[in-house]
Amino acid sequence: MKRCLGLLLLLLWSALRCYKCSDYTGRCEKVQDCTYEDSCLTLSEKGGKTIRQCIRYTDCDISRLGLMFPSISSFTYRCCSSNLCNSSNAVTTTTPILALLGSLLTVWWSWM
Repeated sequence: MKRCLGLLLLLLWSALRCYKCSDYTGRCEKVQDCTYEDSCLTLSEKGGKTIRQCIRYTDCDISRLGLMFPSISSFTYRCCSSNLCNSSNAVTTTTPILALLGSLLTVWWSWM
């Protein structure tokens, strides 16, 4: 029972998280939990807004994105697969701390 709970905690701590917003400023503070099949998307409309969200890894290609966002005619995009990697900032400092705490909690739980 304890091992199952420890594994569940590890999966929860290691689940991918992405920023989720659609704005013109490039600032984004809302965080979304993704599934194991997802990556983080940053889609920037040329001269317009930036969309950040979870997206299926298999949907990260220009033709599928064009179908998913038909109102945006010209855009650049980036998909990534680490926590909060679709930030407008270059580095997110809270992610390594949370990963470390999750790992320590899992090790501690398995010793009990």
